[in-house]
Amino acid sequence: MWSGSGPREVPPEHVVSEPFLEPPAVTLGISMWDIDHQMNSRVDITAENITAQGFEIVFRTWADTRIARIRADWLAIGTTRDEDSWDEV
Repeated sequence: MWSGSGPREVPPEHVVSEPFLEPPAVTLGISMWDIDHQMNSRVDITAENITAQGFEIVFRTWADTRIARIRADWLAIGTTRDEDSWDEV
C-alpha cells in the first residue's frame, strides 16, 4: 500500500472466534496507522462475509494515499451456546 496508485485492497483476513449461534453484530476500529503525511488519508475498513463461524476484515485505499502499516481492533456481539444448555447444537 506504500507504492502504486489507484484502488488497492489488502487480502481479507478471516477472523475466527468462538462460533456464534447466528451471525453477530461486528464493529471495527482502526487502532494504529502509519500513513504518509504528504498525501490525503483515504481509508475504508469493513467487516464482510459475516457468518456464525467468523468474518473477514477488508481494508481498502485509493488514489495516491500511501500506507506503511495499519492495525484494526474488532468486537463481535451475538448469541453463543451456553455450556449449561440442554439442547444439542
